[in-house]
Amino acid sequence: MIPNDAPFHCEDIQVSIADKEVVKGVSLTIRGGEIHALMGPNGSGKSTFANALMGHPSYTLTGGKVYIRGKDVTDSSPEERSRRGMFLAFQYPLAIPGVTVANFLRAAVKSHAADETEMKGFRKTLLANFERLEIDPAFATRYVNDGFSGGEKKRLEILQMLMLKPAIALLDETDSGLDIDALQIVSKGINYMMGPDTGALLVTHYQRILNFVKPDFVHVFMDGRIVRSGGPELAHELEEKGYEWIENEVKAAVEAG
Repeated sequence: MIPNDAPFHCEDIQVSIADKEVVKGVSLTIRGGEIHALMGPNGSGKSTFANALMGHPSYTLTGGKVYIRGKDVTDSSPEERSRRGMFLAFQYPLAIPGVTVANFLRAAVKSHAADETEMKGFRKTLLANFERLEIDPAFATRYVNDGFSGGEKKRLEILQMLMLKPAIALLDETDSGLDIDALQIVSKGINYMMGPDTGALLVTHYQRILNFVKPDFVHVFMDGRIVRSGGPELAHELEEKGYEWIENEVKAAVEAG
């Protein structure tokens, strides 16, 4: 049964890259107000899963269904998924020389607005989010990610998220390359976004960001599958022990049939 009240639900997602199966049947429901952390070793398929959910053309969805607020978006374009309420923060945001941050954000918000009246508070909201993320307002005149530091790129990703107010945010290693000050600011933005109608999937390798963004559920991703789920304590256990103990458990279970 499809949970119509959930910002996000997927069933038996299978994804291939160049005919190689990378994600091998993943189902997940994220309800309003929930933060789910997806952890796992390099190469396990976490980022592939997140990008495929957003409809990235480099990833082929070979099976399964994707729902946003109960609406089947499996065959929808990335633009339509975004308008429906899905947001993906990239691990490696691209530069767009010649396009200012202000113009980029205005175009993005306008493409999501039902009518022109929703644009009336754009400047006020933008300035408030600049302050929230401790961004100099002069940032608005810079070209998108052109010459940005790693921390500036990640702040811009979170700024986009706050301006678009998604139902479900897919955050692909948003903590990578951040010093502790930037990490706290980015985490503040994520926490501010959360509400009863919003969910988040936080893809990460480390416990570090989870000290600031408290997950309701932690999932361990290995070989294209979720192999273990638990509460926040699971992330602490992974930080202490690494992934080998779970790999050994999974291997033993497979061998036992």
